[in-house]
Amino acid sequence: MGVLAGFVAGVVVTALAGVYVVPRLDRDGGLERGDLVILSGRDDGQGNQRQALVDQWNALHPDNPARIEEIAADADAQHSEMVARAQSGGADQGGGVDIFNLDVTWTAEFASSGYIRALPGDQDVAGFLTAPLATCRYKGKLWGLPFNTDAGLLYYRSDLVTTAPANWSQLVNTVQDVLARPATAPATGPATVPAAGWAGQLRDYEGLTVNALEAIWAAGGDVVDGHGEVVIDSPEAQTGLTRLATGLRPGAPQVVLPDSVRFDESATTQAFAAGRLVFMRNWPVAHRALGPVDPAGADAADAVRFGVANLPGPSALGGQNLAVAGQSKRPAAARALIEFLTGERSQQLLFERGGFAATREIVYRDAAVVKLYRYAPTLLDAIRSAHSRPVTAHYAQFSETFRQVVREALADGGRLPADAKPRLQRALQGYK
Repeated sequence: MGVLAGFVAGVVVTALAGVYVVPRLDRDGGLERGDLVILSGRDDGQGNQRQALVDQWNALHPDNPARIEEIAADADAQHSEMVARAQSGGADQGGGVDIFNLDVTWTAEFASSGYIRALPGDQDVAGFLTAPLATCRYKGKLWGLPFNTDAGLLYYRSDLVTTAPANWSQLVNTVQDVLARPATAPATGPATVPAAGWAGQLRDYEGLTVNALEAIWAAGGDVVDGHGEVVIDSPEAQTGLTRLATGLRPGAPQVVLPDSVRFDESATTQAFAAGRLVFMRNWPVAHRALGPVDPAGADAADAVRFGVANLPGPSALGGQNLAVAGQSKRPAAARALIEFLTGERSQQLLFERGGFAATREIVYRDAAVVKLYRYAPTLLDAIRSAHSRPVTAHYAQFSETFRQVVREALADGGRLPADAKPRLQRALQGYK
């Protein structure tokens, strides 16, 4: 058990393999009695830790038993079902949701549509990391609390690369050096000269939005500025798209793996694990899929040896936020459950046992967490420097339009279509 146990006062309950100290709320503290429903996407962590935390809550609060209703794993399908449930009303009308577990990009839409309730002005937010907490705010109000966060990382072949690149130019130079070496085929393990330098997620889904934004940010550009104006026509933004397009072009060296235009996170991980890449852009979950390989090469000979570093530019911030449903008949109890699930101890367990990136900084200082997740300090740096995707109540439409613009640009050497800026400006405002 980590050092955070000393920070939390409460009662002792038994869960999983240990005894945890968790806070307890007063049953007579004004909470409405009755069941609580959390609508959420699939738990992709280890050991079903979200359910373990809900079980702890239920043991402590028998008057407010909670349950998780899981819906489709695909983000677009999740969004559609959550909107449908929000529009259907309360339990007697088919909605029956008390808490939404929202992607960080959906806060503005759900808030502006009245699907979620603003938290009170005196809500305690001390200890949360700044960037994840910011995704819970919209138009001066706090609409939820961050449940888990995420940031992209740069995975690299530690048997081929000694120093991770700090920018795209260094990455390209390293790729040129590695791919120019004589090829050898070891008896076991990945090839010593990969097929390409880098791959991300360039398939037509939210992964393309994230990767294109990160390419533009790495070049010093942006897509939407702080005033809500589209600025994708800047020279810097153009440079970011041109880098991707140039890297995808067949040639020697092959900087960007052409197959990545069909890759999601899983496919990218498989390509890296097979030794086809020098570098991979992916979320921290890929670390678990690759296995706890020692960057110094002390693990199995047939496993890819890898290290983890920050991306050559800011990451897009990922994660999920918990928000009280606008139609909930038990808003006080729902808020109490959200506070429980996002508290310090819960956040530690979600990271330590489940692999979910914590939204509270103190968790990244915990000895048990750092021992289990050697990339934790790097991830913390990535979260601190991460950028939020454009904030709009019409994010789904904006993302779809942005991907169309990016695909057209990549097909034309990185050059933007002439109408890119007005198309994106309309999408931000919800117009086709």
